[in-house]
Amino acid sequence: MLAYQEIIFIALLTLLASVIGTLAGFGISTIMVPVLLMVFPLPQTLLLVGIIHWFNDIWKMLLFRKGIRWKLFLAFGLPGIFTSFIGSSLSLRISQEVLSRALGLFLLAYVLFITFNQTFKLSQRLSVAISGGALTGFFAGIFGIGGEINAVALSAFNLEKAVYIATAGAISFMIDSTRIATYIKGDTGLDPVSYTHLTLPTKRIV
Repeated sequence: MLAYQEIIFIALLTLLASVIGTLAGFGISTIMVPVLLMVFPLPQTLLLVGIIHWFNDIWKMLLFRKGIRWKLFLAFGLPGIFTSFIGSSLSLRISQEVLSRALGLFLLAYVLFITFNQTFKLSQRLSVAISGGALTGFFAGIFGIGGEINAVALSAFNLEKAVYIATAGAISFMIDSTRIATYIKGDTGLDPVSYTHLTLPTKRIV
């Protein structure tokens, strides 16, 4: 079972990541996955962060529910569901050592990309939405981190802040639901810790 100190640590980390993630529209998994890997094995980290991220998706949709752009939601979400299943299925079959190294390379590539391509922007095309959703779903499934890709693709459509957050939350909700179900079906589980500790920090930002 988790020690009391670990529960407090996870709760505080969740609160911090949730505030940053809600304001930015992404970032919860990017903050939490590398930190929680110091405490949990990779499969449990992916499931735990996925559950926390899933609840945060719900709060985003509730807070900004009138802003969801349904056409973008479908264009991003449908391919994202499919590739999220593929990515999460692969995460259950690839060794933790290989997957952890690949995750490190992915994060390094992301940091280098945003450092040297700060003005990068995609055009407003359906193909951008479909490919953005597909890549978001795959990387969220295999690494637990996909919001940054979704942000780059979704920002191409020049959405207002509330609309962006609501639409991103709805897309992420579908992707997270798929990968969480796949992790659980693959026998990935957590220690018996109260889910109240995992979801309470996200409620505090409402």
